[in-house]
Amino acid sequence: MEINKHYFDTVIIGSGLAGLRASIECVKHGTVAVLSKLYPTRSHSTAAQGGIGAALGNEEPDNPEWHTYDTVKGSDFLGDQDAIEIMCYDAIPTIIELEHMGVPFSRTPEGKIAQRRFGGHTRDFGAAPVRRACYSADRTGHAVLFALYEQGQLNGVRFFQEFQVLDIVIENNAVQGIITMNIKNGSIHVFESKALIIASGGFGKIFKVTSNAYASTGECLSMLFKQGYPLEDMEFFQFHPTGLYGLGILITEGARGEGGILINGNGERFMERYAPTIKDLAPRDMVSRAILTEIREGRGIDGKDYVYLDLRHVDKKILEERLPEITTFCKIYLGIDPSKAPIPVVPTAHYAMGGIPTDVDGRVLKDVDGSVIEGLYAAGECACVSVHGANRLGCNSLLDTVVFGRRAGKSAISIIKSAKKNRVKKERIQNIIDCISMIKNSNGQENVASIKQDLQKNMMDKCSVFRKEEDLKELLDEINNIKERYKEISITDRSNTFNTELLDAVELGHMITLSEVIVSCALQRTESRGAHCREDYPKRDDENWLKHTFAFQTEKGISFKYKPVKITRFQPQERKY
Repeated sequence: MEINKHYFDTVIIGSGLAGLRASIECVKHGTVAVLSKLYPTRSHSTAAQGGIGAALGNEEPDNPEWHTYDTVKGSDFLGDQDAIEIMCYDAIPTIIELEHMGVPFSRTPEGKIAQRRFGGHTRDFGAAPVRRACYSADRTGHAVLFALYEQGQLNGVRFFQEFQVLDIVIENNAVQGIITMNIKNGSIHVFESKALIIASGGFGKIFKVTSNAYASTGECLSMLFKQGYPLEDMEFFQFHPTGLYGLGILITEGARGEGGILINGNGERFMERYAPTIKDLAPRDMVSRAILTEIREGRGIDGKDYVYLDLRHVDKKILEERLPEITTFCKIYLGIDPSKAPIPVVPTAHYAMGGIPTDVDGRVLKDVDGSVIEGLYAAGECACVSVHGANRLGCNSLLDTVVFGRRAGKSAISIIKSAKKNRVKKERIQNIIDCISMIKNSNGQENVASIKQDLQKNMMDKCSVFRKEEDLKELLDEINNIKERYKEISITDRSNTFNTELLDAVELGHMITLSEVIVSCALQRTESRGAHCREDYPKRDDENWLKHTFAFQTEKGISFKYKPVKITRFQPQERKY
């Protein structure tokens, strides 16, 4: 098998917002390679619709202190408040910087950056909703990503599109580089570097119904976990309340920010019962549970398992100017014009609050004591800083990517300047080649697609919005059975050129690993907090569970350690909206 070696001072996995923003910092001080298994501008960051949060106060009074409070409260008090404060106060200069880089934000009549309301964002510490989300119609992620991609190209960042990462190489507590496959021709490429920044995004494809792209399979997290490094707070996975029924395609929270309301089969605006102050703009975990509660109690539309998002009362001009993409989605996929008919919606797997543990400068942690892996950084959805805690507020995801992508890039500069060149050993490369050959030449009786479908269905049925011990234990047994089935897979495509069947098989192995971690973490956290709702433990338990979960792979299975939540100002309180 052909092997190609490359050297760059910094290698970045992922060409979404976090990876691109980091690359712009690093390229000022050395050579930078950005790898993606897609074409860069097809990265999942482009799917972000509604906005990016910043207390600019362009349309009504706002300040970063209120933003900080809302994020802490939205996280169900599991977010680390020092990191949250950094993000919320960095938000304002970050937006201005993005504007100067060429992001075409929507504008007010006065020419200021326009802002809209979003779930969980309030003024005066929860008094009423506030306009905080800066947006570019309902294509905000798309607008920001294209601007950053252009800046990367202008500044000399090298892009390697359609490269699949097969291994992250760490020796003697220092990153050496990565081993990858060129999807186009199946050749092996080794990228050696002083610094490695993981910005590979989420892993929502482990669930059957998800807003995530097909590429969101989480292999980089699995690679680190299998080497004995921890993953943090993996039990917390957010379900967005408004996915198109039957498809999971996202309808932005910005639709409710522009006045859309949720109604049940009785024609009631039911969120008034669950969040009387901010109603349909409550945090996502609360709205998702409310929708499914309505459905469970027989108040779905015509008794079915969905409710309506109603935009018929919203000015058609607003739909055309501020929500053009979701209007098009509804027409294409459901044959519905949102200005004339309500949209059937149901919660969809959307965002991972947990991930690779990092400090506020993006350095990857190898234990609960804060020790770091030299030269290894992570940012974006794959990382856990933790600014989102048990539940992320809408429009804080894009903010997280650019704020901590920038910080990780700046932090990596010290390694670029001081570290020696690293080398990946031949034995490590040969091990990966052998693993790929074994999958290619497998002759078992199991089909990759069938195993994946079973995994996704089981995760959706027993580890989604509502969870309980009996289901989680059954799911662990099923995952163990799936692990055995995976050993007996067979693929029919033996070619080297765009062998997507091979890539599916590689990704599936990592999806199984992450599913087991999520279920194991959900089983051991015997409380309900944020997106983690245990029906058998319905109350939040601050006395025993105000702490982060660190999951480790050991010879005896998954083990857990815990880390205190950093509380600087806002003490835990009941979440009322």
